[in-house]
Amino acid sequence: MISMNLEENQLEMANVVKTTTMVAMRDGVRLATDVYLPATGGPFPVLLERTPYGRNAETRRERTAVYDQPMRRGEVAEQFARYGYAVVVQDCRGRFDSEGRFTKYLGEANDGADTLAWLTSQSWCNGRVGTYGLSYAAHTQTALASQRPAGLTAMFLECGGFSNAYRGGIRHGGAFELKQATWAFKNAQCLETDAHDTATMQALAAEDIGAWFAALPWRRGHSPLKWVPEYEDYLFEQWERGTFDDYWRQPELYAAGHYDVFDGIPVMLMCGWWDPYAQTTTDNYVGISRRKNGVARMVLGPWTHGERSVTHAGDVDFGPQACLDGVLAANYVQMRLAWFDRWLQGQVQESAADPVVRYFRMGGGSGGRTAEGRLDHGGGWLSASDWPVPGTRFVPWYLHGDGTLAVRPAEQGSVLEYEFDPSDPVPTIGGSITSGEPLMTAGAYDQRTHENIFGAGLPYGPLSERDDILVFQSPPLEQDLEVTGPVVIKLWISSSAPDTDFTAKLIDLYPPSVDYPEGYAMNITDGILRCRYRRSWEHPEMLTPGEVAEITIEPMPTSNLFKKGHRIRLDISSSNFPRFDVNPNTGAPEGGGSERVKALNRVHLGGAEASHILLPVVPGRAGL
Repeated sequence: MISMNLEENQLEMANVVKTTTMVAMRDGVRLATDVYLPATGGPFPVLLERTPYGRNAETRRERTAVYDQPMRRGEVAEQFARYGYAVVVQDCRGRFDSEGRFTKYLGEANDGADTLAWLTSQSWCNGRVGTYGLSYAAHTQTALASQRPAGLTAMFLECGGFSNAYRGGIRHGGAFELKQATWAFKNAQCLETDAHDTATMQALAAEDIGAWFAALPWRRGHSPLKWVPEYEDYLFEQWERGTFDDYWRQPELYAAGHYDVFDGIPVMLMCGWWDPYAQTTTDNYVGISRRKNGVARMVLGPWTHGERSVTHAGDVDFGPQACLDGVLAANYVQMRLAWFDRWLQGQVQESAADPVVRYFRMGGGSGGRTAEGRLDHGGGWLSASDWPVPGTRFVPWYLHGDGTLAVRPAEQGSVLEYEFDPSDPVPTIGGSITSGEPLMTAGAYDQRTHENIFGAGLPYGPLSERDDILVFQSPPLEQDLEVTGPVVIKLWISSSAPDTDFTAKLIDLYPPSVDYPEGYAMNITDGILRCRYRRSWEHPEMLTPGEVAEITIEPMPTSNLFKKGHRIRLDISSSNFPRFDVNPNTGAPEGGGSERVKALNRVHLGGAEASHILLPVVPGRAGL
């Protein structure tokens, strides 16, 4: 039985009444819930956000290009309420004012369904509910949808909603995404409760996260999270579960396992190319839209995690068109309202001319340095009737022994090798990252080390000069080339180790210019594969030293216009730290392995072992 306990906390605002409520879940744990109601009328359609970040906390993603001051979640809820919606914002279990123990991601399916059952029983609810939220608040949406609760009518998912957390968001290519560790360290510090007193929080805050990362591997009781065991426990649970088993098939982590429940529920999906949930977004679009009554729309911009109102990502600028505000919508609040007005109130009918997919194709700028000191890469919005873009050709570009990348395979086989030392991993420079601060930041950067890159050492300079990176690049392009969609790298490899990693990074290589005399190596997308999972995520299999094995690396999807005169570059190595945990090369269980050994890793080229990258080329779309 789900019950409600009203507290003496009611606030009247202009045309909006706010009430704070403790809503009991099926196990009796009560979750702090704010309800925003229009002052008159009803019953109303309801909008629901469930978040671990504080139900009325300021969120920097809730701002616009014109008004840079971030809004609180409550301010957003008030705006929705003024447009005739009842709005419910709730702290997730174990976070802020909600009771219970927090276990990241898990439990949100039942809690979400229980919350929906409660609110649809309220007199102010007309039985039609829309869900919204970014990142974790998108994960909570797909979690509750897995229960197909009565009343769920439409969804707006931004930068999240795990399609498969094992393949992206927690793990990727078998490796562990260390943003989970930096997230836990940061977010555990904001909770001072009976279990986390002031002294505990001060001890946690005093830990040097950079020193801890330099001292990896960790173990339970010997990590920066030892002060908050519940956070340490769930982190290691994710880290140590290397195989794809029933843990990863839980509804909170695996929307791909229950796409049938989305049938008939319109879903808007939004994400950025520099976001770790870009693949989750495109996978969810494909999985939902292919259902018999599936309704999915998708927007993909040149943004880092939720930063839809800025024109840059990292040190690269994409021009004024990059902002969502004023281009695809007046602002983000209005875009969400338009979606819910359509599906919850039927006020606006979708036109057949409305694009199903909108995506921002990066590239086409001047290549000079902007007034803010960023590369002017440029770009613009395009639309498509589906994803991948209809007409896309997946064109192989082959790796050659002389370091070239070409559309023709090498006739003769060859082998290139390097020594991978896990004690000296390749440092992370940008990419599809979130929650990595202060050790790593998302976006596009010139692939050069400097003193502010975590893990980089003297002498600083281009990553391409490292001995443990193989560089393959095309001749200067004779014409513009649009690459839009999923990117796949197929390699034939061998190693002296029983297990090792291979990484791949796609780069748009600018020629030298006045502003960039040495050119600019702009990262576009990258990925990793842990070799023990080369044949199966469920059944890991070690390498036999010297065995030639075929592996597949699947980076985040992307869209980029490689301009005439630029080169396409592919970097192959075996680490990307601290974005991913470093393979010790010993075959030790995931999350452990204090011993590290060097590995001699080889990439086989040409003949029957024609290693290549498959680029999704959209023909006839060269110029903006």
